[in-house]
Amino acid sequence: MIEKRQFYINGAWVNPAETNDHNVINPANEEACAVISLGGQADTDAAVTAAKAAFPAWMATAPEERIALVEKLLEIYEARNEDMAQAISLEMGAPISMSRQQQATSGSYHIRAFLDEARKYEFSHPIDSDTPGSWIMNEPIGVCALITPWNWPMNQVTLKVIGAAIAGCTMVLKPSEESPLSSMLFAEMMHDAGFPAGVFNLVNGDGVGVGSQLTSHDDVDMISFTGSSRAGKLITKAAADGLKRVSLELGGKGANVVFADADEKAVKRGVMHCMNNSGQSCNAPTRMLVQREIYEQAVETAAQVAASIEVGAPSEEGRHIGPVVNELQFNKIQDLIQQGIDEGARLIAGGVGRPDGLNRGFYVKPTVFADVNNDMTIAREEIFGPVLSIIPFDTEEEGIAIANDTPYGLTDYVQTQDPARANRMIRALRAGMVETNGQSRGNGAPFGGMKQSGNGREGGKWGIEDFIEVKSVSGWSEAG
Repeated sequence: MIEKRQFYINGAWVNPAETNDHNVINPANEEACAVISLGGQADTDAAVTAAKAAFPAWMATAPEERIALVEKLLEIYEARNEDMAQAISLEMGAPISMSRQQQATSGSYHIRAFLDEARKYEFSHPIDSDTPGSWIMNEPIGVCALITPWNWPMNQVTLKVIGAAIAGCTMVLKPSEESPLSSMLFAEMMHDAGFPAGVFNLVNGDGVGVGSQLTSHDDVDMISFTGSSRAGKLITKAAADGLKRVSLELGGKGANVVFADADEKAVKRGVMHCMNNSGQSCNAPTRMLVQREIYEQAVETAAQVAASIEVGAPSEEGRHIGPVVNELQFNKIQDLIQQGIDEGARLIAGGVGRPDGLNRGFYVKPTVFADVNNDMTIAREEIFGPVLSIIPFDTEEEGIAIANDTPYGLTDYVQTQDPARANRMIRALRAGMVETNGQSRGNGAPFGGMKQSGNGREGGKWGIEDFIEVKSVSGWSEAG
């Protein structure tokens, strides 16, 4: 049993003001794998006070100094990639091979991308050559509360922490209580890299406790939150009294629009993408819209692909998927699968219950429904599990209408060999990100959505500017 009862505040590991133990559950066996403490108001206050005190000096550091510290952090992170992979696999159930190759390395990927952008980012620049003495200064917003989820722990932690640090902000990180071990390891890395005391602070807690305390704290200038749309609305309301900036990266119900001229691997690629990380990704393509001409073939292919996906223990090497994170999530997924059956969708793979041979742990069968219409619950709600809904459509216009008929707008996908159609679809889809024909977004591309998928943009230049205040000045020169 791992014991992680301390918090990282003002450059040191400190005991919580009160002992409020919380068991971290290993989703593979439903047993406690670690004990942490959940913070209270005194812990939140101490962390925010430390961040506030550190802000003036950190803001005044040259960008080159901040970049050098992030470079040192990257070196440490890469040296401890295996430790990070093991922590993530234990706490949230990612298979160890996937944890090494995707989960842990997502952190180093984003750190490198931020460094590339930071080295060319203009923290001050003239407005234009026709207005001498008029400048723009990009300054840090202040003390930031960073609230991160359990599904991609280091992906989200690094997108927030590194963007804030490069901008010159100080921060308090509250990771999910479901996956805190990776963030505590990350705090060790921040300490070993030499970040000044108070720049980075970590307090474990739940949303009702530390999360709410940070959101309403008078000395917090900004909230950066990744999680559910429901929680994002509550955070926005709580932050309104203090007029805090709120950056939100929320849920999704991505449409993967597969046209009759899609490449032969498009359907398989879509199913595998949906099931990756046991379906626990906000940008998963969970609605596959298939043009009528190839619909039955796509349904057959999807069923075969889903049936071929193995489910197994996170500790085992291989390309299987692991459990979902906890009992609450497991039960929610089971209920939604049953609701899909009850509402008349055609179950072509998977279904309710655990996979054969797995009687313990929060394992879910890779599940695919065909003949779904966009009014069904499984097409409307974010399931956050390995569940795919296939919806037929006839025309391009109908495909667009179905894709956009959702409260979410995070990531959509287009599969077509017609460049003109691809361009029309990219412009018509109401999502913050659109990927075509299996091509991933580029290094440093912003991650974020619209509508109920949020308003933030994380990664690259945009991920720095999320934490920036723009100051317009006159009568000033760079030499001054």
